[in-house]
Amino acid sequence: MRIKLLTLSLLVCLAGYGQVEINQLGFYRKAPKKAAVISDPNVKNFTIVTEAGKKVYKGKLSEPVRSKNSSLEVRQADFTKFKKPGKYRLVAGNQESGVFTIGENVLNDVAKATLKAFYYQRVSDPLEEKYAGKWARPAGHPDTQVEVHPSAATEQRPAGTIISSPGGWYDAGDYNKYIVNSGITTATLLSAYEDFPGYFQKLDVNIPETGDGIPDLLNEILCNLRWMLTMQDPNDGGVYHKCTNAAFDGMVMPGVTKAPRYVIQKSTAAALNFIAVTAQASRVFAPFAEELPGLADSCLLAAKQAWSWALQHPDILYNQFAMSKEFKPAISTGDYGDRRLNDEWFWAATEMYAATSEPIYRDKAKEYLNDEWQIPTWNQVYLLGVYTMLRIKEPEFIADFTRKLLETADRFTDSIPTNAFGVVMGQDVKDFVWGSNSVAANQGILLIQAYRLTHNIKYLNAALTNADYLLGRNATGYCFITDFGSKRVMNPHHRPSVADGIEAPVPGLLSGGPNPGRQDRCNYPFTEPETSFVDVMESFASNEIAINWNAPAVYLLNAVEAEQANWK
Repeated sequence: MRIKLLTLSLLVCLAGYGQVEINQLGFYRKAPKKAAVISDPNVKNFTIVTEAGKKVYKGKLSEPVRSKNSSLEVRQADFTKFKKPGKYRLVAGNQESGVFTIGENVLNDVAKATLKAFYYQRVSDPLEEKYAGKWARPAGHPDTQVEVHPSAATEQRPAGTIISSPGGWYDAGDYNKYIVNSGITTATLLSAYEDFPGYFQKLDVNIPETGDGIPDLLNEILCNLRWMLTMQDPNDGGVYHKCTNAAFDGMVMPGVTKAPRYVIQKSTAAALNFIAVTAQASRVFAPFAEELPGLADSCLLAAKQAWSWALQHPDILYNQFAMSKEFKPAISTGDYGDRRLNDEWFWAATEMYAATSEPIYRDKAKEYLNDEWQIPTWNQVYLLGVYTMLRIKEPEFIADFTRKLLETADRFTDSIPTNAFGVVMGQDVKDFVWGSNSVAANQGILLIQAYRLTHNIKYLNAALTNADYLLGRNATGYCFITDFGSKRVMNPHHRPSVADGIEAPVPGLLSGGPNPGRQDRCNYPFTEPETSFVDVMESFASNEIAINWNAPAVYLLNAVEAEQANWK
């Protein structure tokens, strides 16, 4: 079955694009509604029809625009004025879209699914049928017998010492756990709760903890936060870089392989990520002292101990190649080897200041005020600290940070008219990197922050374009979130989805997206920057999943749901 699916996927891709590239789920009644049409240049008009084929709206296509990121020429169909709730298709010439919805809460299901996806990534818990449906499975790696790798050995914990480090989320399509990538992931989810607490307090995604008095988002975060706390050495406050096999597991179900698991070398990057997350968690979980006694205090204490360690070890960089030459067994799993830590120092300092109000942390953050910004990724987290200082309205930072953030947001919104697909994503060819879909989602987060600062609807509209991009209005025509859309990703590079014997992949996972680097050396039918995507399991460079990509999708899609009443 898997081979047949791979063949079908390639045939579909080789046959050409779907021609009407549209958010395949739906549109809020009063929000902007657009599609991208790649069709016969003689086609000038489009129609909206009901599922039964009745014409209910007619409009003119825009003049064709050549994309900056491929050879495609695109016309846009704008049907914002059509507001009648229902299920429809868009028709242009002999091309038509799949069925989409116009109404309220149209992204509710996909927004919840991106959060529920983290439940499916749980490491040490069994996934029960009443929560996981047909994707139920036994627990994966227990991680209660983890060895201290020689690279991490100390006098108190010599090599071979057994520690317990259960829980957490599998990082991506593989079965390992990495503090650095958990950092940005957990922080993004914590920030979603901080920015939209009322919304998330009501959100039910059907996990085992649902109904226990703690919002589902926070319960899911707890699964990873508790694992992160096990990665701190209680003897000195340092933090292990990762918990991993020596080499990647094969394409099998979790828990099948019995290879030894290790905690690997302490690193400054791991410590700073740990500090930022535990400090932020101490704030977010403080109101739940009755349900989670001592947790907030324990998080802040752990953050302070890691801060002391980082001050004493400010530049221990993780170099896996050099480490594996010195210590055995050699490690070949994901390294997350950041080489520049200014942004991590800034982020950790801002979170510590937000948690404690102690000037020493604010002063540390000031050392990095003139650093450059870029859209967040695992090795560039400066903006996370900016968002935090804006969130707490720190007087010494807010004016400058607001100005810079709005300048970036304005550049994003100003780019939309020149983008063939009418979205923010793709304003620069550099947007198309490994994990490009997380670029789109994180651009959306920045625009949501701009909207929260100004209440200017143009920023919310711009954020929505990138939600549309992820859900189908893009050069590939794919809805990039598994289990959704009329043209959906079916073969992600994700071990459980490959090995479970179920045709459909685990739901709610955000595929990596177009990546002209094509580091996997797969056969890509299309290779231009915005089309270099192939829905085959082997394509880890374009079709893997990762928790740090899913997290901004959780934020963006749920933020749009939370703010939908503001379209008037």
